[in-house]
Amino acid sequence: MKKIPFLGLAAAAIVAFCFLAPVNGYAGVNVNVTVPLPPLVIPAPPVLTIVPGTYVYYPPTVGADIFFYRGSWYRPYGGYWYRAAEYNGPWHGIAAERVPRAIVGVPPGFRRGPSVYERVPYGQVRTNWRAWERDRYWDRDRAEAREHHRDYDSKGGHAEHGPEHEGHNR
Repeated sequence: MKKIPFLGLAAAAIVAFCFLAPVNGYAGVNVNVTVPLPPLVIPAPPVLTIVPGTYVYYPPTVGADIFFYRGSWYRPYGGYWYRAAEYNGPWHGIAAERVPRAIVGVPPGFRRGPSVYERVPYGQVRTNWRAWERDRYWDRDRAEAREHHRDYDSKGGHAEHGPEHEGHNR
């Protein structure tokens, strides 16, 4: 009987171990179904109003839920969130945890009922949102806005505005 050299025996053991040892593998399927975001075309810069109790703005005349907050636009659709620099996009998907809490906390019925806040052109909101948030502009003017709204209802039209209301750039 021939002797198998030690090196040959070691090689045979390694080969046997490779074929007989259990193999941990990974098999999986990853299916991503993207829900296409329908186009949203707003022909002119929208007027905005504020969601009460927040510094989140929305365009009340636009049928889709879109929000302006701290310089960006946010839009929920199909269980996903999208963000854009401008109201007409382009929209980019973002992770839900990247959506500001102020927007996630907007109550579902925020559009129901009349707003106690005035409507402000988008350009003015875009220019002033930082100062308005810093100075708590909408908190300070809430009582005045409610009074304005009562005047509007009682007169059946717009209340008279004094010079302090012109420009909204306080």
